[in-house]
Amino acid sequence: MTTHNRIRRPFLQRVAELAISTPRRFLAIAAMITVAAGIFGVPVAKSLCACGFEDPASESATASRMLVEKFDHGDAQLLLVVGSPDGYRSPAAEATAGRIVDELSRSEHVATVGSAWTSPPSVAAGMVSTDQRAGLVVAGITGGESDSPKHAKELADRLARDGDGVTVRAGGAAMVNAQITEQSQRDLLLMESLAIPLSFAVLVWVFGGLLAAAVPVAVGAMAVIGALAVLRGVTLFTDVSIFALNLSAALGLALAIDYTLLLVSRYRDELSDGACRDHALVTTMTTAGRTVIFSASIVALSMAMMALFPMHFLKSFAYAGVATVAFAAAAALLVTPAAIVLLGDRLDPLRGRAAFGRHRPTQPVEATFLYRWTKAVMRRAVPVGLAVVTLMLVLGAPFLGVEWGFPDDRVLPRDASAHQVGDRLRDEFANDSATAVTVVVPDSTGLGAADFSRYAADVSSVPLVAGVSAPTVVDSSAYLTVASTAPLFSDDSQHQLDRIHDVSGPGGRDVLLTGTAQVNSDSVHAITSRLPVVLGLIALVMFVLLFLLTGSLAIPLKALLLNVLSLTAAFGAMVWIFQDGHLGGLGTTTTGTLVANIPVLLFCIAFGLSMDYEVFLVSRIREFWMSGAGNGSARLRNDESVALGIARTGRVVTAAAVVMSISFAALIAAEVSFMRMFGLGLTLAVLADATLIRMALMPAFMHLMGGWNWWAPQWLTRIHANFGLDHGSGSRAHDDVSELQSCVSTQMRSDR
Repeated sequence: MTTHNRIRRPFLQRVAELAISTPRRFLAIAAMITVAAGIFGVPVAKSLCACGFEDPASESATASRMLVEKFDHGDAQLLLVVGSPDGYRSPAAEATAGRIVDELSRSEHVATVGSAWTSPPSVAAGMVSTDQRAGLVVAGITGGESDSPKHAKELADRLARDGDGVTVRAGGAAMVNAQITEQSQRDLLLMESLAIPLSFAVLVWVFGGLLAAAVPVAVGAMAVIGALAVLRGVTLFTDVSIFALNLSAALGLALAIDYTLLLVSRYRDELSDGACRDHALVTTMTTAGRTVIFSASIVALSMAMMALFPMHFLKSFAYAGVATVAFAAAAALLVTPAAIVLLGDRLDPLRGRAAFGRHRPTQPVEATFLYRWTKAVMRRAVPVGLAVVTLMLVLGAPFLGVEWGFPDDRVLPRDASAHQVGDRLRDEFANDSATAVTVVVPDSTGLGAADFSRYAADVSSVPLVAGVSAPTVVDSSAYLTVASTAPLFSDDSQHQLDRIHDVSGPGGRDVLLTGTAQVNSDSVHAITSRLPVVLGLIALVMFVLLFLLTGSLAIPLKALLLNVLSLTAAFGAMVWIFQDGHLGGLGTTTTGTLVANIPVLLFCIAFGLSMDYEVFLVSRIREFWMSGAGNGSARLRNDESVALGIARTGRVVTAAAVVMSISFAALIAAEVSFMRMFGLGLTLAVLADATLIRMALMPAFMHLMGGWNWWAPQWLTRIHANFGLDHGSGSRAHDDVSELQSCVSTQMRSDR
């Protein structure tokens, strides 16, 4: 073969040929890269935080920074509830509170300390429970979002001890973040201990052997470890949410199984069709391998769109998602062909069995269940399509009543001290600090007591305002605290914020509001204001990429519509269970709201994964369409191509969805409620997409469209001819002579 011809070989063909000639070198290089990435990336959990839910450029964030920088408030609050059956003024309770205040005052990580025992009477009154049995110690903890939870935990471990009939419980925002971080690390270990054994057991059945099943697990481990290394690198420049670890673990294993199963399934199909091993592997890499690259690009681009939101929580998932997809695809394309070569006959020790509808070599594809199922669906396309669409819309209907909220202590399990403290504040204290609104006056130069009194009087007239504190003035800036009885995240709370904004500031000066209600309002606005742009970009990118794959206008439009429809059940279930409290909220504390970041996160990830299955199926259907499958009219050819494509690839989609759902369902075991909601949503989205959408609605739609599935105007057809990613019948990489040489070499290796 000439050098010129060697250079012109497709990249994936060269990968296959290198894997055939040096498989052990491939695996050794992959192992060394994985070890190096693991050494760097595994300690990443120590650098992550349970933070990033708010917009850092928002009004509330600006006001909070001023409170920290100008008024030395601390970055987060640590609350200690000191209680005694004999009352908060009992000698034992006072002695305990005095010891706590004294130790906090001496700590270098505490900016301010106040308590029911040491604060001025007007302030202390709001820090005593209604039954007079408990009082609060409030400390402002320094260290920013990353370090303040660590400092709070160290202080709480030392101070929150019971004795002499006095109980001490630690809570507040700093403790919430610390306990979320700890709980997330435990959840991650639990998730992996559930997902890996269950997934491996299913893979043993799907692949037909222990060695073959170990390949996708190894690929998944490489993907996760590579993503951890990337996240560790990102933490050197910006904050990263600890919840990104959960996504990397679940997504890495899920996509590794997807891509490996697609490659191995195509390789087995080529062998079943009579190709020799080497030629089967080359064909697999130039067809299914290209599908893996294309699919990974779509999933990664969908997840990358989360970086357009300002919240570090969503940005973290963008970093983790893109890194995990990239490593999963790279590991699958490099490790799987080498493993196929080394395993040889051991790859399919139970040859001939029908796992997930896999047809035996002697069984015509037309006799398989999926082929006959698809034909039956297309014969009843209208009733099947209407039934599925109606079902999905009914399941998604609860989402029309969604209410947005912000994560607080109730995302933790009920036995967490921060959750217990939060419950006591809501139930036993007249003024819940979580409902308070802080008004910051950036420039108070020249303002007098009368200006602040007038402003306080005007704000006090706003409904559900319980009172306004005296102003605190430092360096020509001031702040006031507005006590509120409006329930958090309610319409009354939002109306109250709007009315306070309408009140002219002291002396006509500009003011900034902060507090949980304002943070939630700003966060929801940051998402909703950017959502149309993000959704538009996702739709545009997906449309263009699918056009390049298929050369069709109808198929990309169909894919976008079906992908949105596949998410309706998941979105409806989130509201019905976790907002409205049905099924006991699956063991979580329902607050009547959903965290606004989670549906956005779910949409971007699930939408990308839905496109993953779309690419798997459509690329194979197009192969049959381009090769002229079937006889007769365009509609008959289209129907035959759809039936053959689903029969050949549907089993991969089904098997991958089952194993992927196991990986995501393991997230339901998480004790942090919104991660449990995320796990359930992804599980439902994947299963609905791989069954109802891909196996019923998709063939029904493509039957109704007939030959129009593949239509595009001439000018777009010319564009596709120049830039398209053709998976047609010409994708087989070797000619007859090279195939014969390859088969001879394979036989010689086998004989040896």
